[in-house]
Amino acid sequence: MATQSAVHGAQGLTRDELLALPAAIDLEIANRAFVMGRSTGYALAKRGAYPCRVLKLGNAYRVITADLLRVLGIQVEKELAADPAPSRSSM
Repeated sequence: MATQSAVHGAQGLTRDELLALPAAIDLEIANRAFVMGRSTGYALAKRGAYPCRVLKLGNAYRVITADLLRVLGIQVEKELAADPAPSRSSM
């Protein structure tokens, strides 16, 4: 599972890093997923114009990872269905 410290190094996030994110992430990580700067991300969130739904919890912004993946066009359900587990008869 990706942690905040693991995703702060490079620009953007890989597909594997996106799929390993927890259910809700902070705005910094979501900004990296959209490859946008901190100031731009916070300004969009404050105006209600962020590319996906943002929750404001006290002074912190959180993004639901499922919403982020949907906006990025990553469909987890279909990908899991396309790679079925081996059946018992083939074991």
